[in-house]
Amino acid sequence: MAQDTYDAGDIVVYPTHGVGEVKGIETQDLGDLSVEVIVIQFDSERMTLRVPTNKAQQSGLRPLSSKKVMDSAITTLRGRAKVRRTMWSRRAQEYEAKINSGDPISIAEVVRDLHRGAEQPEQSFSERQIYQSALARLTREFAAIEKIDEESATEKLETVLRAA
Repeated sequence: MAQDTYDAGDIVVYPTHGVGEVKGIETQDLGDLSVEVIVIQFDSERMTLRVPTNKAQQSGLRPLSSKKVMDSAITTLRGRAKVRRTMWSRRAQEYEAKINSGDPISIAEVVRDLHRGAEQPEQSFSERQIYQSALARLTREFAAIEKIDEESATEKLETVLRAA
């Protein structure tokens, strides 16, 4: 599944930033060194990232997940939340690591575990922040795969969560 070449217009996922669009390949001179970089635009974060082509795979840059992988992530959302009794600071670190892994199934686990239904107690500020971050990351990749806008993607994912 590893891909070494990306073209302008390709939709890709960078683990710590989520879904972006390849704007092209550039050569940048750093002193005596010329480095070929993949230029990726992340509209959601209003940022541009330049990843050296020889470090792209190592950095975790990848094409969008397949529909099959996203279906597995949605199946994960339907599962029962795993409530762990460890300290919040430890769980928060684990959740952040899962989000930054870029893996849709790991991100879906975070969304599932932190989702609160109307009948459940209110989340703390940091729980809500991590939940929103994970949901946004999953939503952007889901929207790109399904070729729908993010609002529709969010509604579909929240419908799955409410039904679980």
